[in-house]
Amino acid sequence: MSGMQHSTYTPKTGIGRWVDARMPLPRLMYDSFVAYPVPRNLNYAYTFGGILSLMLVAQILTGVVLAMHYAANSGLAFNSVEGIMRDVNNGWLLRYMHSTGASFFFIAVYIHMFRGLYYGSYKAPRELLWILGCIIYLLMMATAFMGYVLPWGQMSFWGATVITGFFSAIPLVGDWIQQLLIGGFAVGNPTLNRFFSLHYLLPFMIAGVVILHIWALHVAGQTNPTGIEVKSKGDTVPFSPHATVKDGFAMIVFLFIFAYFIFYIPNFLGHADNYVEANPLKTPSEIVPEWYFLPFYAILRAITFNIGPINSKLGGVLVMFGSIVLLFIVPWLDTSKVRSAVYRPWYKLFFWIFIADVVMLGWIGAKPPEGIYPTLALLGAVWYYVHFLIILPVLGLIETPKRMPNSITEAVLEKNGGSAHPAGAAAAPQTKG
Repeated sequence: MSGMQHSTYTPKTGIGRWVDARMPLPRLMYDSFVAYPVPRNLNYAYTFGGILSLMLVAQILTGVVLAMHYAANSGLAFNSVEGIMRDVNNGWLLRYMHSTGASFFFIAVYIHMFRGLYYGSYKAPRELLWILGCIIYLLMMATAFMGYVLPWGQMSFWGATVITGFFSAIPLVGDWIQQLLIGGFAVGNPTLNRFFSLHYLLPFMIAGVVILHIWALHVAGQTNPTGIEVKSKGDTVPFSPHATVKDGFAMIVFLFIFAYFIFYIPNFLGHADNYVEANPLKTPSEIVPEWYFLPFYAILRAITFNIGPINSKLGGVLVMFGSIVLLFIVPWLDTSKVRSAVYRPWYKLFFWIFIADVVMLGWIGAKPPEGIYPTLALLGAVWYYVHFLIILPVLGLIETPKRMPNSITEAVLEKNGGSAHPAGAAAAPQTKG
């Protein structure tokens, strides 16, 4: 059942009718966020779309204010950030909201993505919805990387040096791309100017793609934990108040946790070396990216050997970018007709193994590339690829799914131990015999 519904909006005032006839924005908002029908069985895993929208707005607002006080100059940047912390009214709060907010943005997006993988939200007719989500994720990664460079601490400088250095591994055009990115032959003032400009611009691009993402969602319709399409009006409830109340409660819980980190442990997810001003002549003992990049960083470092004519550096870059490309083609790798892992026992098992593998890669990414860690990274990277390229296609062909309910309403009634009559219908009268 498509998300496209006949509008039930009725303007109640003369001004409302005048605006509706010329630019029906209130009608669009009403149809999208009040009367829009959503499956009646959505759980709290589906609240992270709203949480992400909230975090995006918070990041943009705090970022705009921080930009008013930031100096995008390699000689001034570090001290301007310290000045924000000490001299700007509530500057410390804005800075911690923004820096910690980046981590919480990624926590929410990873849960959102894993939910999509678990419930098969990428399957037809929602392939474009999934691809738009992956584009948002890529833009988030670029924005976060460039933002991490702006404080101009040791980890900012050397992280930029290492990450931009990967592009030099690309044959023919690699050096040109690297020099274009950093504005010269080494990370310096032109790099900071470029990254500041792009870090300011990209969140508005993200907001644009988010609008397309929501549009695609409303055209294809919301998925649900059963993976069964909406078949009747009884399978749905209006977005407000049902989904808005649940989303609102989840946002409050999320913000409480977010606030705890801001006020009590704001640097827990950061790196101490970034409180030391960037020094091109002193390399930190370990150069590690932010935690949300660590699984991909581990995959990059897993390739410590040449593969034919491909050297280890280029091999690592290709494998790392390949691991992100795989996410874009998931809808075509999964051959199962059943969407949700709830009815796919083997897929459910391999899904949780995959989650453990990603967590392990994140842990390895923070470790030095010595001892057993490169071997574990290679095993983790191999399993990552095996999951998408072998397990997903093969499982869809050989797995026997569990019996699925005939409708969302039936699934809700079975879960709640109810009878088989439709929700909202009167129960059959009891007769004494």
